[in-house]
Amino acid sequence: MYMAYGWPQVIPLEQGLCPSSQQIIYFKVNNGLLLIASPCHIELWSSSQHKVRLGKYKRDSESVQREGENLQAVWSPDTKLIAVVTSSLYLHIFKVQITEKSIQIGGKQPSGLFFIKISLVLNEQLPFAEKGLSVSNIVSDNKHMLLGLSDGSLYSISWKGEFYGAFELVHSSNDSSVAALSHHFPSNGLASVDTSGAFVSDHKFPISSAIIWLELCLPMRLLFVLYSNGQLMSCSVSKKGLKLAEFIKIDKELGSGDAVCASIAPEQQILAVGTRRGVVELYDLAESASLIRTVSLYDWGYSMDDTGPVSCIAWTPDNSAFAVGWKSRGLTVWSVSGCRLMSTIRQISLSSISSPIVKPNQDCKYEPLMSGTSMMQWDEYGYRLYAIEEGSSERVLIFSFGKCCLNRGVSGMTYARQVIYGEDRLLVVQSEDTDELKILHLNLPVSYISQNWPVQHVAASKDGMFLAVAGLHGLILYDIRQKKWRVFGDITQEQKIQSKGLLWLGKIIVVCNYIDSSNTYELLFYPRYHLDQSSLLCRKSLLAKPIVMDVYEDYILVTYRPFDVHIFHVKLFGELTPSTTPDLQLSTVRELSIMTAKSHPAAMRFIPDQVPRECSLNNHVSTSSDMLAREPARCLILRANGELSLLDLDDGRERELTDSVELFWVTCGQLEEKTSLIEEVSWLDYGYRGMQVWYPSPGVDPYKQEDFLQLDPELEFDREVYPLGLLPNAGVVVGVSQRMSFSACTEFPCFEPTPQAQTILHCLLRHLLQRDKIEEALRLAQLSAEKPHFSHCLEWLLFTVFDAEISRYLTLHKPHRTSRNALLSNC
Repeated sequence: MYMAYGWPQVIPLEQGLCPSSQQIIYFKVNNGLLLIASPCHIELWSSSQHKVRLGKYKRDSESVQREGENLQAVWSPDTKLIAVVTSSLYLHIFKVQITEKSIQIGGKQPSGLFFIKISLVLNEQLPFAEKGLSVSNIVSDNKHMLLGLSDGSLYSISWKGEFYGAFELVHSSNDSSVAALSHHFPSNGLASVDTSGAFVSDHKFPISSAIIWLELCLPMRLLFVLYSNGQLMSCSVSKKGLKLAEFIKIDKELGSGDAVCASIAPEQQILAVGTRRGVVELYDLAESASLIRTVSLYDWGYSMDDTGPVSCIAWTPDNSAFAVGWKSRGLTVWSVSGCRLMSTIRQISLSSISSPIVKPNQDCKYEPLMSGTSMMQWDEYGYRLYAIEEGSSERVLIFSFGKCCLNRGVSGMTYARQVIYGEDRLLVVQSEDTDELKILHLNLPVSYISQNWPVQHVAASKDGMFLAVAGLHGLILYDIRQKKWRVFGDITQEQKIQSKGLLWLGKIIVVCNYIDSSNTYELLFYPRYHLDQSSLLCRKSLLAKPIVMDVYEDYILVTYRPFDVHIFHVKLFGELTPSTTPDLQLSTVRELSIMTAKSHPAAMRFIPDQVPRECSLNNHVSTSSDMLAREPARCLILRANGELSLLDLDDGRERELTDSVELFWVTCGQLEEKTSLIEEVSWLDYGYRGMQVWYPSPGVDPYKQEDFLQLDPELEFDREVYPLGLLPNAGVVVGVSQRMSFSACTEFPCFEPTPQAQTILHCLLRHLLQRDKIEEALRLAQLSAEKPHFSHCLEWLLFTVFDAEISRYLTLHKPHRTSRNALLSNC
């Protein structure tokens, strides 16, 4: 998940010749470059580690007067061409060429940046220029562009400057729709247009419905067409792209009729629709485009009168969060489940009347984007959010974000350390004293990050005392006790490692390495005391690119697409010390190939047996040594669509548990029993319902669905606090929320991620009481008596127990049992 930190940065833009149009018309981040198009000029900046302007093209006053100001623009996916449509409907196509002239930033190492030449290669008036039509934004694939017109039609143009004519989206009698060629716009003669396959219907949209916005998603082959009356249409696109208009078909109408913008998350298959009401609607495209939920600032005391309608929406690269900009004021970043992760709008109270309306000329510093947000873009890694203020052409604001180390993908996690990582630093939660959690900013060594920017993966050891960090190449280790970094001594060895994931196997760091020369993947095993080829313990080739990895004790799980699971057993011969030469061997103990039509796994975690399989019929409890020696027979699967299920590794049977889950923590068998206060819990998950606690079933089968899930309404997290992990020895969940601090010497506030702890002890105690485990509850309370939040837990538990007893008494008219209140009297 994403949390903003630090002060917003500013990219100053060159002022053009068009003072009448103080507005950026287009900007896009692609392939390490930032394109900014203004009414009179184009600028290209580096969006990598160094923010440097690499090239520009500035139109002269004669060209602006003759052909009009730049009105719309689009950048080809391969970043080689830029198309601009002017206010007088001229088409300009520019070529982007990287020169051999390098840019020296500072220091001895090359920056890898080169100047860029932008040259005009085509200038031609559009065939419909005399029709008096206005145009929407432009979307494109590698070969063709598509733009919407004010008469409700679409116009197709190739990147070579070939005009294919206008097409109208029409409805057929059987509710299917195709795009038919409109004959009233001629082509430029460069390409012939075949109309024999086009279907024309009398059921057309009214001519007055102008197309104002297009949204193209090539991975899902979908085109969304937004009309001026608020109608939003979903259209399917052919595999051949935008060239053949007869293959563009209307599927259905979406939204509530007042849409103003839309953005799609292909990984999640979710469409976010911004409305005139200032509300964002989320639709599940995998489930017949059903409405999932809506998000807005209404619950924070802000109405549409404060923010205006939604102006733009931008999804993060991994589709786990999205930013929303409003026309009149500010932007906010939300998780898919509706947690507010960041907001530029200041919050004082829940009443919009008392919401701060700060003017720029006041003594106190004002919030960013006070005049509204016109455009937003995330960079390729999700570390920066670029935003442009409404009506501004002077600068671009950059908000820095850190990612939370969650249990997704091919990197491991721990419960002892919560980490947020930015592009060049780590934000580590100091959780030794849970009364006052703090965040430590840990800057990476300049010698490493300057050559391997940005941070790609972070993993903490099981005890939380060591951190492994991988950038573009190599990896480094941090010893939290000694406060020292450990790096590769040989840079050539470091550059041969492209880490795609990190795991901790005791005192061994496991690297999922990509070999560029052979396009293959492998596992590398290094001892934490020495990063060098001479200390490499083992090298294991993988069959393909892993999508999910996990480790438990001596077992490693690797999953490939579409759903092939391999489990390896690790054996270490000899002591793991610098003075010895230990030998590490891997053996494959299990292979599964599961056929399913469900979405691919986003995370998988081993579930250690809480009851031995050979003793389950007798309901015996295994010893700790038995559990450590046994290979886990089950694992939890979190799919990309949020579905959580339990997989039996013996027979490949999968049992669906719940949906709409963002993350989960497996606790059984993962923690030290002497210090853990949550050993009764199997796992926890988090989604829009809040926190769900899963306990082992008291029956013969510990994973029986009945009496397995306990949903505690008290665990519904504050929608401004996103959970990061657990502190089992304190019985709390650690979350993080945003705070803003203002200073007299800066224009903008500083965004500060603030950790917060929420106890779950009262839920565990109530769980034991409900199962008549009085002695276990009393023992847990005695262990927790010295912990922070304990008195608050008892107050909470007292209320919930009495409330439940009174409700049951009123329902059944029977005396309530007093034995369950023995805990309160003994404490």
